[in-house]
Amino acid sequence: MQVYGVDAIVRIISHLTFIYLAFWSLRSLRVETFFKVMMPTQVRMAIVLFSIFLGYTASNFFLEIIALCRNLFYVGL
Repeated sequence: MQVYGVDAIVRIISHLTFIYLAFWSLRSLRVETFFKVMMPTQVRMAIVLFSIFLGYTASNFFLEIIALCRNLFYVGL
């Protein structure tokens, strides 16, 4: 039996944590050097959107690995 409320909370916390980690790591890069025109608002928005994409993808990867390991050791009778 799976508890859906706990699973949803774990997934939300995982997604938000990985999005924050992606944003934190992308801020250390000099991304504005890749853009020709200096438009700080658009550069910040690109960083936010890319960090959401990267964090969500990494979170799904780790959640899937956890689910596969849980299913690997699950013995259903």
